[in-house]
Amino acid sequence: MAVPRVVDDAAIRWITIDRPEAANALTLDDLRHLTAAVREIDATTRAIVFTGAGDRAFCAGMHLDTFRGLDPASARGVITQVGEFLAAVRLSPAVTAVMLNGACLGVAFELALACDLRVARAGAMVGLPEVKLGIPSVVDAALLPAYVGLSRAREMILTGDSVTVEELGPSFANRIVAAADLRASTEQLLASVLRHTPTVIAAQKSLFETWLNTGIADSVTTSIEVFGDVFADPATTDAVESYRTNRRRANQSPADGA
Repeated sequence: MAVPRVVDDAAIRWITIDRPEAANALTLDDLRHLTAAVREIDATTRAIVFTGAGDRAFCAGMHLDTFRGLDPASARGVITQVGEFLAAVRLSPAVTAVMLNGACLGVAFELALACDLRVARAGAMVGLPEVKLGIPSVVDAALLPAYVGLSRAREMILTGDSVTVEELGPSFANRIVAAADLRASTEQLLASVLRHTPTVIAAQKSLFETWLNTGIADSVTTSIEVFGDVFADPATTDAVESYRTNRRRANQSPADGA
């Protein structure tokens, strides 16, 4: 069976889930390969983009055979492996993105929620159908209310019904484009992020995780420490001076804030 394809193109690692004959459904072996592909990057990799092979689906979630014959212990093992993959995505210092070329269901939708950025084909269907299998939506499904609100999240999870990316409103997809424009729109969005220093992107991403997991007081305290730490990298001072120079050239006061 085909494993996910990994292609490094300049600063971007493109990961393609490659099982189009089964709507790119994932096996546990796929998850191991995906987790390694996310974790095993070096400093030259600035972004990781996930997409699916073919034009039918981004990914239909876990292959249904994954859930056959499980007992409580083996079920916990399966979902632990899912959680480890999604945590690797959330915690990666690289910018993470999904390029949704088609239907995005189950764990694939959780992957989309865990990533930093989402570019979707117009009309792409998304959802969490687990309840229809008699199992709960778990792990990064917990992020859904932040995107669509508690009421809509509960409806989606409790019905298991899919909706189009347009129906989710403006808070989910960063860009919704025609299929022919997916790659170009993804690259354009990433370019606007990757012009910034790797240090500040990694720092900001670490703070996203802090904000998700702690209250405002602890978030502020951690933010102060992270802010100070980025100045250990000379690139930070260079970026400040470059921004200041550009603002001056634009006839704006260099004392103006960002």
